[in-house]
Amino acid sequence: MTAISADTVFIVFLMLCRIGGCLMFMPGFSSPRVPAQIRILIALAVTLALAPVLLPTVSAAAAKAGPAQFLGLILSEVTIGALIGIMGRMFFLALEFMASAVASSIGFTTLPGVPVEHTDPAPALSAFITLTATVLFFVSDLHWEVLRALVASYAAMPVEEAFSPEFGLAQLGDVMADAFRLSLQISSPFVVYAIAINVLFGIANKMTPQIGVYFISLPYVIVGGLLLLYFTIADFMRLFVTGLMNWLTNG
Repeated sequence: MTAISADTVFIVFLMLCRIGGCLMFMPGFSSPRVPAQIRILIALAVTLALAPVLLPTVSAAAAKAGPAQFLGLILSEVTIGALIGIMGRMFFLALEFMASAVASSIGFTTLPGVPVEHTDPAPALSAFITLTATVLFFVSDLHWEVLRALVASYAAMPVEEAFSPEFGLAQLGDVMADAFRLSLQISSPFVVYAIAINVLFGIANKMTPQIGVYFISLPYVIVGGLLLLYFTIADFMRLFVTGLMNWLTNG
């Protein structure tokens, strides 16, 4: 049992800086649909839950720092937590980008949707895929993997070591490459479909210039794209969740 002192309160506050900075950007937790008061309470609850595990590690590091280094420690911890949260959000941003590209490739961009992770307008298909990914994030217990990754981050990026911008940018660049590579991989059937269907209708337009093939082709493009989505959506989301899980487990 740990006695509560001024040092203990400061150490817990240091944990809150990293954990709260992560949850401030992590998908699901940082949604504007969640009130700010609830997000603050979640960050505080997670910090208090992890405090018994992290207290020996953080207290040993904080004991080496004098009063003049406290502000630097706070800024470093907030930056590290924000970096972890932004790297997790990169997967959802890449998925949303490719979902918008998929909606455009099948001609399904005219119907507006209600965004989940932000307030900007988005195609209905993009909002649907993003909402499904957010639900699977919690259903698959990946939010627990986020907490495990936060605990492991204290070994990879100790409190006593100042945040390295070069290391952070390198990690962010690697995650961006992995996220967009994964999103391009799972949306590749729609890219191939868009190229093939446009080439076919382009040939048809050349063969029958008297007919406005473009205007009559849109319903067929939409129906074919929705059929392709129907047969591939399960693998689409499974591959995304697996890729995100691999990053949370090994990243």
